[in-house]
Amino acid sequence: MSHSTAASELRLLDRYWRAANYLSVGQIYLMANPLLREPLQPEHIKPRLLGHWGTTPGLNFIYAHLNRIIRQRDLNMIYICGPGHGGPGMVANTWLEGSYSEIYPHVSQDAEGMQRLFKQFSFPGGIPSHAAPETPGSINEGGELGYSLSHAFGAAFDNPDLIVPCVIGDGEAETGPLASSWHGIKFLNPQRDGAVLPILHLNGYKIANPTILGRASDDDLQQLFRGYGYEPLFVSGHEPEKMHQQMADTLDHAFDRIAAYQQAARTGSEQDGIPRWPMIIMRSPKGWTGPQEVDGKKVEDFWRAHQVPVAACREDAGHRQILEQWLRSYQPEELFDEQGRLKPELRALAPQGDKRMGASPYANGGLLRRELNTPDIREFAFDVKEPGSQLAQATEQFGRYLAEIFARNQHNFRLFGPDETASNRLTPVFDVTSRTWLEPVKPYDEQLARDGRVMEILSEHQCQGWLEGYLLTGRHGLFNCYEAFIHIVDSMFNQHAKWLKVTRKLGWRKPVSSLNYLLSSHVWRQDHNGYSHQDPGFMDHVANKKADIVRIYLPPDANTLLWVGDHCLRTWDRINVIVAGKQPSAQWLDMESAIAHCEAGMGEWRWAGTTPQGEEPDVVMACAGDVPTLETLAAVDLLRGYLPDLRIRVVNVVDLMALQTQDQHPHGKSEEEFDALFTLDKPVIFAFHGYPALVHRLAYQRNNHRNFHVRGFNEEGTTTTPFDMTVLNELDRYHLAQEAILRVPGLADRHPELLDDLQERIAEHHRYVREYGEDVPEVRGWKWPSETGSGAPD
Repeated sequence: MSHSTAASELRLLDRYWRAANYLSVGQIYLMANPLLREPLQPEHIKPRLLGHWGTTPGLNFIYAHLNRIIRQRDLNMIYICGPGHGGPGMVANTWLEGSYSEIYPHVSQDAEGMQRLFKQFSFPGGIPSHAAPETPGSINEGGELGYSLSHAFGAAFDNPDLIVPCVIGDGEAETGPLASSWHGIKFLNPQRDGAVLPILHLNGYKIANPTILGRASDDDLQQLFRGYGYEPLFVSGHEPEKMHQQMADTLDHAFDRIAAYQQAARTGSEQDGIPRWPMIIMRSPKGWTGPQEVDGKKVEDFWRAHQVPVAACREDAGHRQILEQWLRSYQPEELFDEQGRLKPELRALAPQGDKRMGASPYANGGLLRRELNTPDIREFAFDVKEPGSQLAQATEQFGRYLAEIFARNQHNFRLFGPDETASNRLTPVFDVTSRTWLEPVKPYDEQLARDGRVMEILSEHQCQGWLEGYLLTGRHGLFNCYEAFIHIVDSMFNQHAKWLKVTRKLGWRKPVSSLNYLLSSHVWRQDHNGYSHQDPGFMDHVANKKADIVRIYLPPDANTLLWVGDHCLRTWDRINVIVAGKQPSAQWLDMESAIAHCEAGMGEWRWAGTTPQGEEPDVVMACAGDVPTLETLAAVDLLRGYLPDLRIRVVNVVDLMALQTQDQHPHGKSEEEFDALFTLDKPVIFAFHGYPALVHRLAYQRNNHRNFHVRGFNEEGTTTTPFDMTVLNELDRYHLAQEAILRVPGLADRHPELLDDLQERIAEHHRYVREYGEDVPEVRGWKWPSETGSGAPD
């Protein structure tokens, strides 16, 4: 466009920006008199002033300019708002473009709707101050900083027609997750993926301090981001007219470069290497266009502009005057007509239909989600001849299933993990795809490809953020990780769980695929890595969340893992945690038995017990997890030899949340079913994968909970043998058998020699393992007796 045309359009853009700023200030302060048709009175102002102004005018400025780009280039775009407290701006812009009122018709595009828009913000019964799930166009909850850019890259993967501008505040840029997320361009394939445009918004201050990058020189920033692989473009100043021209020119350049890179990649003329993608560094004053001083203290371009720059507007007439002058400086009469509607020439600046960033289906991924094409798990079943007679690696079997998932779903499924796909024995996936890698490849490198769909980066934060962005824009995925180190993303898990909880109540937010974790290098087989790698506590953290959101599964073998994994990948709006070992281990159930057992969530393994059908046991030996299952069955084998007349019931739990009552969790067993398994009054020796307190916490309302005696991880660990790990935590077969003898009334008094024998076995193990460095032969060679049954649980 010519310079004169540009100047006229930029004048309109400036008015649009002023409208967004006016609406943003109004949301923070006003509950009445939205268009200032009368002088501002105390009763027009909210009694509690909440919200954040400082970053908002910059966000509004960027949004207005992106609207121009969308209209002129007919692009699909979503706006990732990293500065979470910029919620007023995101709400204001979606109201201006009309997407807000389409979703919330009572907040209409007129004076009455404007008053509702203002009053509801950070108000009881209203909306949060962040760019929250309630905000149209958002996929990034702003309550916690650090995740915006990883979400942006996740949204762009396999979305070739999408461009994702991501605004990163200079406070957010100081977080660890954000600092590593700049590397996302090394995984972005311009042929099959969309593009991400990072916009580093430097306004110099956090809540009460300067920011690190805000104080850096342009030269240092140029070197830093060129080092990351970007082409940094600078927009800097405080005079609106000059800033508008700079921003328009810079965005034109950036989007020309993006289009050129994509066209070259998609027409076969691409150069080797990674494109030097553009990114924008925008310096503008914090609290731009707001009061410069209040009570003689600097506000604009300082940390005092961060939240509510003028705080006592109800009580203090002077403050109220500052607020009114501030609002009138935007000249609302030039922006809105008599009915409070945005003037026609300004309405024309917004894109139309689903090109509006608040109405983009990419930001409401359930609209785009297609069911995963899944195979029949029976095709990948491990052929179990007899319970415990064969060894297999559960995750390797599951890897064969995942390979078929990749083959059938070439544009909407990815596997994420921090350099652990092979370590976790999922290597069969490499028969059909490779690791994503756009940097140089050496002749001896393996499984690296530009179009690979296994996403490996040694940052759990990036794996989590990429997967969240991928899911929230309509696709499917799985995150595999070491159990101890999934804690790194505890807080990210929290935020996603909260997002899902809120979206359940928003009819316009369509369901997205579940966030699935596979924790395979788990606590009981981290004997070689030692204490630092031994922690099963992520399950405790997950169990804190709303019951309708979380699921925890502990499949004991390969066939149960196949059922659980397949089930989880086909669910939506959930967070599923699967804990399954990767080492060769005993296989217990044939596929049909595994399906029946998993569908029930928990059940009696009658083939392993000694209680005649229809009779009550003397003791229930329960287990959840692969190693606890092995040790429980080995303990049962010992007890059968010691006490042939002892009536034992073996119960295995796959779905941990089934321990809760039905009113606590949708998967909870009925009282009748639970009591039928665990009895009303018999001792239950429960071998558990994690911390024992979790089982007590989940089952505390059950009738027989007082007789639950749980063994699990008790924070004892070291570098040792696999079996010694269980002995250190008293989860081993000898301690479990002792516990059963001690808890069955009168048994210990009648058979003290059995307790002595078991104690001697523990002592002998202790001596042996420290002399020979391996477990005792009776443990290494143990198998479940072959004559006991078919392996079908009842």
